[in-house]
Amino acid sequence: MKRNFHAGRQLGSGLSLNILTDDELEEIHYGTLEVLNETGIFVEDENALDLFEEGGAVVHRDTKIVKIPPIMVEDAIRSAPPKVVLYGRDPRHDIVLETTRVYFTNFSEGVMVNDPYTGENRSPVKSDLIDSARVIDALPEIDFCEKALGAHDVNQNTVPLHNAEAYLTHTTKHCAFGPGNGKFLKKIIKMGEAIAGGVNEFKKRPLVSFTTCPVSPLKLISDCCEIIMEAAKNNVVCNILSMAMAGGTAPVTLAGTLVNHNAEILSGITLAQLTRRGTPVIYGSSTTAMDLKLASASVGTPECAVISGAVARLARYYALPSYVAGQ
Repeated sequence: MKRNFHAGRQLGSGLSLNILTDDELEEIHYGTLEVLNETGIFVEDENALDLFEEGGAVVHRDTKIVKIPPIMVEDAIRSAPPKVVLYGRDPRHDIVLETTRVYFTNFSEGVMVNDPYTGENRSPVKSDLIDSARVIDALPEIDFCEKALGAHDVNQNTVPLHNAEAYLTHTTKHCAFGPGNGKFLKKIIKMGEAIAGGVNEFKKRPLVSFTTCPVSPLKLISDCCEIIMEAAKNNVVCNILSMAMAGGTAPVTLAGTLVNHNAEILSGITLAQLTRRGTPVIYGSSTTAMDLKLASASVGTPECAVISGAVARLARYYALPSYVAGQ
């Protein structure tokens, strides 16, 4: 089992950078609770609406707006585990996500590849996924595997299954997937069970985790709800990851974007804990600012770095493992 170095700890010497003070974290938290309680969040899935209603939220069935009281949100935060283990096919690649430990993965996903033999820029095919899985497996700097590419030469109606098969069978590291919906998630778990040696072995060491993204601003669409609920039912890690854009799908200010982002993540965490109390979750982010000139997401920018640092501080405030992307 691998435990990497810590980052963001307060030290007696050296340089330390904290994006938000404790008071600012509290302001963002209280602002988030106000948004969830008074504005609410759009929840498309009927089963999710039932869970929220049974848990004590105010559910408006005609508009599918769910208003979540603060006590529900804070109870969900407390019930989510502060430590998450991502298991690899090889136990040497198990990693522990906790407090301020830092790990690295590849980002998902590239839409083009540069052919190493012809130099041509082209759409990726399934064999490219296999090659990338082998590279990821060989690089000690990459701690777990994300889907680097998506196969364009297979039936696109079942592409998440092809992607999962390519990576699960060609790396011994933990694999994280965006399964698309709950149906595909269950099938990918079946693949994981076959590789792990059976249902019971997979339950002991789930070698896959799943990622899903709310739709900004403040929407949990059906596919997102399905993934959160099915992951929770199977006690598999779910990375709930907002991709809000400041000035586009979120307020232009840093504080406003963080409240929007936080509301989306905490609503997803609440749904996960309502499904199965104690289920493991990751507080995720690919939130950044919109490039107002190009009307596109600005990735690898100072704004993105500041938002990611703030998001990591929020996750630490809640004692939850975090994931930030797009640097």
